Amino acid sequence: MVKTVGIVSLSRGLLGEDFVQHEIEIGLKRLAAYGLDVKILPNAAKGLSYLQDHPEKRAEDLLTAFQDPSLGMILCAIGGDDTYRLLPYLFEHDELKNAVSDKIFLGFSDSTVNHFMLHKVGLNTFYGQSFISDICELGPSMLPYSEHYFSQLIKTGKIETITPSPLWYEIRTDYSPASVGTLSVSHPDRGFVLLQGKSVFSGKILGGCLDTMYDFFDPERYSDMPVLCKKYKLFPSADEWKGHILLIETSEERMSLQKFEKALTYLKSAKVFDSVNGVLVGKPENRFNEEGYFEILKKVINNTNLPVVCNINIGHANPRCIIPFGVEMKVDCDRQVIELV
Repeated sequence: MVKTVGIVSLSRGLLGEDFVQHEIEIGLKRLAAYGLDVKILPNAAKGLSYLQDHPEKRAEDLLTAFQDPSLGMILCAIGGDDTYRLLPYLFEHDELKNAVSDKIFLGFSDSTVNHFMLHKVGLNTFYGQSFISDICELGPSMLPYSEHYFSQLIKTGKIETITPSPLWYEIRTDYSPASVGTLSVSHPDRGFVLLQGKSVFSGKILGGCLDTMYDFFDPERYSDMPVLCKKYKLFPSADEWKGHILLIETSEERMSLQKFEKALTYLKSAKVFDSVNGVLVGKPENRFNEEGYFEILKKVINNTNLPVVCNINIGHANPRCIIPFGVEMKVDCDRQVIELV
């Protein structure tokens, strides 16, 4: 059971901004209610400007967290962007490889880059939730579905079974103190959706936010990101994808259909779809472009034998489960379950 959680800001310094302190207070109380001690790493709350200018300090916090024997979990404050800038400070002299220890690492969105970093040095991680986005939920409690998985992870150190949420929630438009205690609008959900292929398949899950994976290949947002990702061999080779299941989900930026197709085409060019055992697709935020994404998936993959299961409650659509990376999982769409083998 986890006793102490360390909170890191690896992508954005939102944790240190005045306008989110009402959310932080809620989240810290909820962690305390679990009986957890919390350590905010030294640079994590220094704000947006400082952490934008000092990627080396963000990297320093991650290394410190792994070297702290009291921490059972490293929890990302939130996603954001540009965590790729930590690469030279973590890989130039094997800094991350030498520091990494057996701890739970939990984050999503731009933290996708951190998951790939840790996969490269051999640590299995957990994808799907963050401190501000989930623990600091403004409603009377965490969303019940999200809370179920977070509670399971801190109590057992693993996620054994994932089933669909009966509800999905609209994304809030107001995060001010006036929204504290209010519930998000919810709608009935339809469970996992088999888009194509066999309904049962297995493998080790890996992936994350498609917007971020797009930036591994495309210099549009950051001209040096593809250069650094290639230099440090961050994206797995086609051979390394064998035996895996690809997870993708789209961000709050709500990818256009054109960009979605281009992102999938990058993955296809890297021979990911030729190598993996199947694909899991997260529900888009507010179900944006959902049916269009389905059609583009089938078009780009162009192989009806590759299983694709959509409408997973993961990533940028509420509520969120937690998906373990690097362990053998079986997807059974007929039984509506993803379970540890």
